[in-house]
Amino acid sequence: MRKRAIAAGGAALLLVAGCAPPPSGGDPVNAEDVMFVQMMVQHHRQGIELVKVGEAKATRPELKTLAAAIETTQQDEVEMMLRWLHAWDQPLTAPTQAHEHHGGMPETDRRKIAALRSSGHFERDFLTLLIAHQGDAVRMAGNEESGGANPAVKRWAAQVEASRKAQIEQMRGFLKR
Repeated sequence: MRKRAIAAGGAALLLVAGCAPPPSGGDPVNAEDVMFVQMMVQHHRQGIELVKVGEAKATRPELKTLAAAIETTQQDEVEMMLRWLHAWDQPLTAPTQAHEHHGGMPETDRRKIAALRSSGHFERDFLTLLIAHQGDAVRMAGNEESGGANPAVKRWAAQVEASRKAQIEQMRGFLKR
């Protein structure tokens, strides 16, 4: 019962992160806002791919619940970010090599996800990879908070930072079990 309550609380935390209002048409938008949103779209898509593996392979109910909540939240957030990029008349993807020029954070690439699928310690490796992935989101959100111009995007970045930190703590607890 306690595990379900923890998982449900984590799922509720995840859902709050997707509730940012759309940026107002008159609000400023700078290159940091655009780059953050473009890169977070890709980051979220990688996260969705990762948690789909978790939903399929995890045996612990709380991990399946967490993965499903992340998938739903991040899909909603991708749609929100794409609307922002359209409203700003900006490309939906960052230029090639943008990751290297924007903090140099590694991507959760297909090789890591493919290796996870055949892991002999799936749940531990899933949590470890997801913790690192969400840690990257925290750092990206922090960059937006300090360098972005759009108030709505900066508010959403703060929500991302808070919710992903909470997820990381929850997952660290799962690793201890």
